[in-house]
Amino acid sequence: MTETTPRYQLGMHTYSLHLSGLGESWGFDHAHAFERSIDLLQLMDLAVEWQLDGLHITNVDLESLDEARLAQVKAAAEEHGLYLEYNVSFDAPSDPRVNSTVVDALRNAKAMGADLVKFSLDIDRPRPLYGTCFHPDVMRQLENRLAEFKANLDLLDELDLQIAIENHCDTYADEVVWLVRQLDHPAVGTCVDTINSFVVLEGPEGCIEKMAPYANCVHFCDNKLVVDPNGTHWIGAPIGQGDIDCVKVLNTLRERATRLRRVTFEVEFEQGSDPIEIARKKEIRACEESISYLRDVLGVGVRNR
Repeated sequence: MTETTPRYQLGMHTYSLHLSGLGESWGFDHAHAFERSIDLLQLMDLAVEWQLDGLHITNVDLESLDEARLAQVKAAAEEHGLYLEYNVSFDAPSDPRVNSTVVDALRNAKAMGADLVKFSLDIDRPRPLYGTCFHPDVMRQLENRLAEFKANLDLLDELDLQIAIENHCDTYADEVVWLVRQLDHPAVGTCVDTINSFVVLEGPEGCIEKMAPYANCVHFCDNKLVVDPNGTHWIGAPIGQGDIDCVKVLNTLRERATRLRRVTFEVEFEQGSDPIEIARKKEIRACEESISYLRDVLGVGVRNR
């Protein structure tokens, strides 16, 4: 790296340990949730062991949003030397525990010491899916999200926080960029997820290039594309072991995402046919392999923090 190359901090999205009950339980009905085998304070210890700089956390990890719990999390993060980012949804399709209003998300973030709130938009897209970017039904929903964000920009300034809006499996890059440009606020940016665009039939490379100039957050993911007699599947993999060109993605972010200061990795590891205890061990190993790749190959994060 040259002197002008951005040196990113390295953080982890807690969904990387969703089989251990962190992040959220995605892709199931509302009745399903993975049992928690590690709590947030134990995860902070692990983050220090892994020499991470911060964590990207959800309501599931917090367990409670009462004042005492948020103060406890803030103190623990400061003691561990970790930054916190807060991840919420408006209307999550699988795990409503992660839902929040904008005002509650901002106030809770401040109370726990987080400096950024990442929002999923949870847009209900029409079918057939292909070609629905800026569809009238989508625009009505985006206008509602825009109004709620606008109503809380003064609070955003008061609390000195940032907002990041993600392409979370239900929005095209152009829609997220449109929303950010409409808000036109220096503390509002995009959260670039490097694989989510696949879910709306949008190419990851084009999506990343469009969103990067507005990015203040990134979910750095790498999945494998598997085709078999049962269909086409987008399977979670350790970073650097899937079908995303991670070197090219990071170069694009370094060139175009001038506001970005951190890289948050996210591993979407599946249980598959393994017993849950074995799957959890594999999930931990996938995180460790991801950290090694990000640090040793991509140069993200600094050892001996």
